[in-house]
Amino acid sequence: MSNIAQLYTQVPHLWEHYVFSDRVNTVLKPAKYGDSSGVRGAAWLWPILG
Repeated sequence: MSNIAQLYTQVPHLWEHYVFSDRVNTVLKPAKYGDSSGVRGAAWLWPILG
């Protein structure tokens, strides 16, 4: 999903309807390490949760 460029332009306009706040400061950006980001995160958690 992170390779779909439209997510980064369209989703921020949509989520304002679902957030219970006056404003949304969150910035939606592509993963820094691309498709490997999820695997990297899991690897970092292994010593803590394993």
